[in-house]
Amino acid sequence: MAHNKSSFTPLLLLFLSSFLLLSFPSQAAFNITRLLGRFPEFSTFNTYLTRTNISIGINHRQTITVLTVANGAMSPVTGKSLDDIKNILRLHVILDYYDLAKLHKLTNKTALVTTLFQATGQATEHQGFLNVTESSNGDIVFGSAVAGSPLRSRLLKPVASQPFNISVLQISTPVLAIGVGGVVTIPPSPPPPSGPPAAAPGPGAAEATPPPASSTGPPVMAPSAEPPAPAPGPGAAADSPVADAPAGDGPASSALGPVADGSIEDTPRVEPASGTTKIAIGTYLAAVIPFMSILLGII
Repeated sequence: MAHNKSSFTPLLLLFLSSFLLLSFPSQAAFNITRLLGRFPEFSTFNTYLTRTNISIGINHRQTITVLTVANGAMSPVTGKSLDDIKNILRLHVILDYYDLAKLHKLTNKTALVTTLFQATGQATEHQGFLNVTESSNGDIVFGSAVAGSPLRSRLLKPVASQPFNISVLQISTPVLAIGVGGVVTIPPSPPPPSGPPAAAPGPGAAEATPPPASSTGPPVMAPSAEPPAPAPGPGAAADSPVADAPAGDGPASSALGPVADGSIEDTPRVEPASGTTKIAIGTYLAAVIPFMSILLGII
């Protein structure tokens, strides 16, 4: 009897292991390269994500927003070195989930959001952050949080999403920051698309009153799922807006210098299991262990 019990123990352990493995999905729940591969208009952006290994870092994140740019608007990026392109693309990866609904509910209609460039340790002042603002006409615009940077990248449309893991949004032009990716100057904002000509006012029509100026408040830091850790850059002005990089996203800017391509900063640590996961595991074990005990007793 003892021989039969010992012979069946490996089978029971194999059954339990398979049961637990099949009960939980893999951590990498999306693949940005395959996702963008369905849209040929973003093939240049997608190719750069692969060549710079930024796609690997994106796929290992659990909560992310990617700002993609159409092929015809990629001219400010193309022609640069691969290292410069990599740093510019890092500005297009926001370390939080944002869809249209969340962007239109920003506190004071503006926020500073943390990008993958902040996690490299290369960012100074506010180079690793983006300013996202809802303008008076309802448009969502993005720009570098570096003082004096224009908000010139307008949100065009959502491309794909998997709530609340990944959101891909199309913007009108690449986000540029002074000192990142060899950028020295930022071109002025492109003019807004022209609409149909307005009808001429009739005789005696009252002169239109200009709309009041927007009363948006100062940018505030968007909420993050992780406790923030201060990441001020050297020489930051005392009255500049301050934002915190999420803990665990990478070293502080004063700790490390530039890191080689394909290194650890684009692939974050695996986060510990949440309370919900621990409860689920306990429930599965509570259901399986009595079954094993009965089966072993019968054997």
